[in-house]
Amino acid sequence: MKKIDLHVHSLVSDGSFMPGELAAHAKAQGLSAFALTDHDVIAGNDEAQAAAAAVGIEFIPGMEMTVEFKGHKLHIVCLGFDAQHPEFQRLYKKIRSVKEGKIPEIVEYVRRKGVAITMDQVEQFAYKGLLDRYAVMRYLVSLKMYDRAQPLWDNYLDPAVVAMGLNVNITAEEALPIIKQAGGVTSLAHFHKKIGLGELDNRQQQEQAIVELHQLGLDGMERYYPNYTADDAEFAAQMIAKYDLMPTGGTDFHGTNRPGIEMGSGLDGNMAVPYEFFQEVKSRLNK
Repeated sequence: MKKIDLHVHSLVSDGSFMPGELAAHAKAQGLSAFALTDHDVIAGNDEAQAAAAAVGIEFIPGMEMTVEFKGHKLHIVCLGFDAQHPEFQRLYKKIRSVKEGKIPEIVEYVRRKGVAITMDQVEQFAYKGLLDRYAVMRYLVSLKMYDRAQPLWDNYLDPAVVAMGLNVNITAEEALPIIKQAGGVTSLAHFHKKIGLGELDNRQQQEQAIVELHQLGLDGMERYYPNYTADDAEFAAQMIAKYDLMPTGGTDFHGTNRPGIEMGSGLDGNMAVPYEFFQEVKSRLNK
């Protein structure tokens, strides 16, 4: 079976691989196609696309967008949109103004927590001059304080973001129609997590939220994800069938920043996303 991965991160956000390195890694893992879905940033897509063409695998440019929906923070995998579309550019500038906001203040907050950090040091970790909170994270990763990246967010970056008043996101109501206008498609990532619908009380509430998101323009949801339970996977399959949602899936690969999850195969080989999902995504683009 030809396999793909539609949820992958590079070091442009919080992964450890350069965008171009991901294509060779995908090829080595036996994948036929992948999408780069960095958090709220598209700066790595051109590099990844060129590398994918060079090694002979298919590629879809993307972004994992953080949105607010009825008091919940969601991650939406956005695929195949026209990055030059005027409405997307307007939305993207709003997103980036937050992600790049108050970096000196964030650095100072982290320094006051006892970490040896300066702006000069952080600037050395800016991808192609892009100075945002992920550059701060990459510097912190280089200090080898933990064996993975998440504790850096929990203990330093997320508290700093809250303290600076930067814990705000685009709403689903605004974002989903704009991705569609720009010719792309959207999929609800890891619905079962806290950053998702995991804090809702029951499956009925989750289903109602999915219905409302679909009405706003959401095209699909992740059918496969590495740490879905059997019940999570069954619920995702039911929602996709019941509401004719576009099925996607991916490993949420972060390289060494999230040990144990491999591109294309997940946790100890527990998943394989079929190539047919890639074909369906492509068929829905620009519609």
